[in-house]
Amino acid sequence: MKILINLLVTVVACSFVANAIVQAGTHDRGSQTSTDPDWSELIASMDKMHMAMGAIDRSGNSDVDFVRLMLPHHQAALDMAKTQLLYGKDPQMRRLAQEIITDQQSEIELMQRWLKQQQPNQAKENQTAAANTGKDN
Repeated sequence: MKILINLLVTVVACSFVANAIVQAGTHDRGSQTSTDPDWSELIASMDKMHMAMGAIDRSGNSDVDFVRLMLPHHQAALDMAKTQLLYGKDPQMRRLAQEIITDQQSEIELMQRWLKQQQPNQAKENQTAAANTGKDN
């Protein structure tokens, strides 16, 4: 019985310690976010990306799904690179950020054009499916 009580006390103590560590980690991130605008902007970019990606419904076309998910991913890269240009000091990282902006913007435009080209194909597929459904009756 004494061993069981000691084990229970140890588990409860570990639980309190783990909770304190989690709370401290959360508090540190929150205070860092409010005091460091560069960190805050980077986190906001990632949060915006996750929200946008999470809002995308599966289309059933893996190519379309890939592109629709990559668009917010690339936009987040653009936003983060712009933050780097605002706050970053290292010339190599600033150069990389500028290259990311140039490359990702070009890729975003390519993906947007590609998606627009897919819309007529999608409409044709929907019309064909509707026509085939009508023939079964």
